[in-house]
Parts: sequence; structure tokens; C-alpha cells
Amino acid sequence: MNEFFEGGMRTPEMNGMYYWDQLHPILSAVAILLIGWVIALVIAAAVKKVLSKLGTNEKLSGATGHRSNIENIVSRIVFWIVLLIAVIGALNVLNLTSVSGPFSNMIQQFLLFIPQLLAAAAVAFIGWIFANLVKVGLKKLLDRTQLDEKLSEDVGVSPISQNISEIVYWLILLLFLPIVLSILGLNGLLFPIQNMLNEAISYLPNLFIAIVIVFVGYILAKIVRGILEGLVQGLDLQKQAQKIGLFKNSNLAHVLGSFVFAIIIITALIIAFEALGIDSISQPATAMLYEIMNAIPQIIAAGLILIIAYVVSRFVANLVVDIVSGTGVDDIPAKLDLQRFLGTTKISCVVGYFIVFFTMLFAVSEAANRLGLEQVSLLISMFIQFGANILLGAVILVIGFWLANLVANIVQRGEYQSSLWLANLVRVLIMGLVIAMGLRAMGIADSIVNLAFGLTLGAVAVAFALAFGLGGRQPAERILTELIDCAKKQAKQPNPQPKTSNPMASTQVKQQPSATSSTDQVVPDDLLVDPEHKPLNNPYGSTGEAEGNIDIQPKDDPK
Repeated sequence: MNEFFEGGMRTPEMNGMYYWDQLHPILSAVAILLIGWVIALVIAAAVKKVLSKLGTNEKLSGATGHRSNIENIVSRIVFWIVLLIAVIGALNVLNLTSVSGPFSNMIQQFLLFIPQLLAAAAVAFIGWIFANLVKVGLKKLLDRTQLDEKLSEDVGVSPISQNISEIVYWLILLLFLPIVLSILGLNGLLFPIQNMLNEAISYLPNLFIAIVIVFVGYILAKIVRGILEGLVQGLDLQKQAQKIGLFKNSNLAHVLGSFVFAIIIITALIIAFEALGIDSISQPATAMLYEIMNAIPQIIAAGLILIIAYVVSRFVANLVVDIVSGTGVDDIPAKLDLQRFLGTTKISCVVGYFIVFFTMLFAVSEAANRLGLEQVSLLISMFIQFGANILLGAVILVIGFWLANLVANIVQRGEYQSSLWLANLVRVLIMGLVIAMGLRAMGIADSIVNLAFGLTLGAVAVAFALAFGLGGRQPAERILTELIDCAKKQAKQPNPQPKTSNPMASTQVKQQPSATSSTDQVVPDDLLVDPEHKPLNNPYGSTGEAEGNIDIQPKDDPK
């Protein structure tokens, strides 16, 4: 054989052995790869099928809320691990230790880790089974106790039995998590989770105390609510409230019972938060409850004020309606031609409504003061003042319209045909004045009302001045001319009274008969009145003479 390798004669058998020795490792490596690939496919498919039967994707999607194909991922990982083992085996057959060494070490570590992984998986599986059993058992137990129905009926919360069972499920899994991490040797994750669990376990007594407090508070609230509802129903307060117009569509006993129930439950929750040591919630909640407890007497006082005010106002309103309707006030709108605005509503009923309305406004203002709502009280006071101004303005308008109709009817009874339009003019003028006064009393746009009224009076004055100046120019000229001529003639005549310094003489002069001084008291001829032309009460002068170009005959004269 040595001779053969040293260059001796080579036989065919020797050549075949040589080539076999060279090809044998390669064929072995290829066979290992093929077999490993097939085994990897089979194992990956088996793992995927097992995970699919367990419903891994659906369970993880329901737990995390994200849909992921974890079955495919795990099967792929298993496939590549098995194939990697086959590759390492093929490299070892080819004596490529420098290449297969790192992979061999990795596979060795992985194979050493498999027992721990299987143990951790077993513990996790046991924990998962235990958590599911507890979840299902707790859910059935809560369903038998009808906790959801009671909470929904009494407190008005949504069903919580499913949520409670889910919380317990995840808590059990969380308790098994440190065991799994310790088996896997993941100390970096184990220590924080272990500390968290230690704190949670140390917190369990406080949690138990808080649950007991809430449970006792719930029982106490339910008992007190039942007692209060029975007391209200026994005293028949529902009918008494309905008589005064309250709680017609609701149950008074249920409302009061629910209010007391809520107060007790809130108090129990605050005490439970204090037992849990959650100061960030308990302190503000305690302060809120303290404010509510202090406000309850004021709330009760405000409610009594409103109820008493409503009852008294209804009684007074009914009494006033009976008195006012007996005085015949309901017939006034028909006399004032205002019935079309009121329709079938009577004045007495309107007065009753106003009494109830303003009484309740005063009651609401006082109730707001009791509750410390100063802004609301101030707003209502302003509204009451504005309403009083509106009522005053309405009274002025009603009286003014009545006076306008009265004066218009009196003027319309005149003898001439012009009385009709003159009556309408008087009615419009009085109504305009009354509307201005009413709006001013109401306080609605004072500046606009004053400006409009001033402009109206100014326009009337200017129109009168223009009418008198343009239409009465000739009579005015005649009157002024006569006055000027008379003044000139009197200025030329001597004073008829003698001047004397002796008192006796002056007395004698005064005692003389009027005939002696007739010359001093002679009336000028141009001032004498012609007996045939008696003076008329017209704007053309005292002589009774009319201008030739002015027709003073009345329009009704047949001439």
C-alpha cells in the first residue's frame, strides 16, 4: 500500500478505494442534511399541530388583544433548531471542526437548557391549569350569588363577575411566574417580580380589610334604605307630595332611599381607601364627603324653603284668583279690546301665575343664599327687579291705552265729520306718549326712547311752525299792522289823566262824573265797531271784516 502511494503501480481496486474514501464524508454529510431537514419538517409540523389543537393563537389574541400567529413562529423556531443540529452533524462528518465548533457549543448549551425549559414549561402549564380552574369555579360561584344583578339594581354598575374571575386568573399566573423564572435562571427578571409580589402579598391584609369595610357598608346602606323607604311609605308622604305638585312621575321613597344609600356607600368607600393607604384618593374624597355632610343641612333648608314657598304661593294664588274673578276684572280685556291678545286666558289666572312665579323667584334666591350661591342669588335679584319694571310698564301701557280709547271716543262724538280723524289722531298721540312712558318705565333702550320722543316732538313743533308761518301769513300781517297803527295813534294823543300834586284835588278830579272827561276818553273812529258788523272770534281782527280774497264760509254752507 505504501508503494502505491509512493508512486507505484495503481490497480483499479486501489483507485476505487481512494475515491470512496474521498466521497464517503461528503455523501454522509449530504445524507445527514437530508435526514435532518425531513426530521425538522416533521417535528415543526407536529409542534404546529399540537399548538393549533391547544388554540394557542386564539388564547393569546384574547389575552393580549393583538392577533399574532404564534403557532407558526414556534414551529419555525423548532424547524431551524433541528436543521441546525443536522448542519453541525454534517460539518463534523466533514471534519470542519473550526466551523462546527461554535455551533456545537451553542447546541450543547441549548441541549443542557432543555431540561430547565421543560421544567419551566411544566410549571407554567400547571399554573395555567390551576388558574383556569379557579377562574371557572369563581365565575360559577359569583353567578350563583347573583352579585351582578344585585349590584346592577342597587348601585347601577355593570356586571363585574367576569372581571373578578379574570383578575384572579392573572393573579394566579403572576404567582407562578417567579417559579418559572427561577427554574430558567433568569435572575434579572426574577428579582423585580419577586419584590413586586412580596409587596402585593404584604398588601393583601389591607385589601381584605377594605373588602370587608365595603361589604359591611353595603349591607348597612341596604338596611337603612329599606327602613327609610318603609317609613316614607308608612307616612304616606307620596300622596302629600303629589297634592302640592311634586314627585308626580317618580317615587319619593325610592329617591330618598337611593340618596341615603349612595351617601353610606361613598362613606364606606372612603374608609376602605384609607384602610388601603391610598392617600391620593382618600384625602380628597374625605374632604369632599366633609363638604357634602356640611352642606346637607343647608340643602335640606333650601328644599324646605322651596316647598313651603310653593305651597303658600299656590294657596295665596288660588285665594287671589277667587277674589279677583269676583270683582269683574276678567271683563276688562274685552272692554279695552285686548281679548285677542289674551285669548281664553283670564286676568285673574294671569295674576295667580304671577304670584306663584315671583314667590318662587324669591324662594329660589333665598335658597341660593343658603347654599352660598351668591352669583345665582344676584342674578335672580336682577331678574326680579327687571320683572317689576316690566309689570310697571305694562300697567302704564294698559292705563294709557284705556285713556286713549276713552278720549278718542269723547272726541269722536263731535258734531262735525272731522271728529273721526281727529279722534284717531288723539288716540295715536296718546298711545305714542304712553308707549314712550311704558318703555321708559321698563328700562328698555332709554336713550333710544328719549331720542325718538324728542325728535317726534321737535318734528311736530317744526311742522306747526311751518304751517302757521306759511298758511297764516296774511292774517298775521293784518294783526301786526293793526297793532302798529293803534300804537302810533295812541302815541300822538295826550294822557287823559291830569297831573296834580294836591291829594284833595286829585280826589275831586276822580269823583267828577264821567261826562266831564268824555273828551279825554273819546275812542278813535277807526277803533269803533260797526253795529252792523259784529265782531267775530276769528283770526282776522276785531272789526269782523274779512279779507276779500279769503273764503270764510263753512264748507257745509249751501251757498
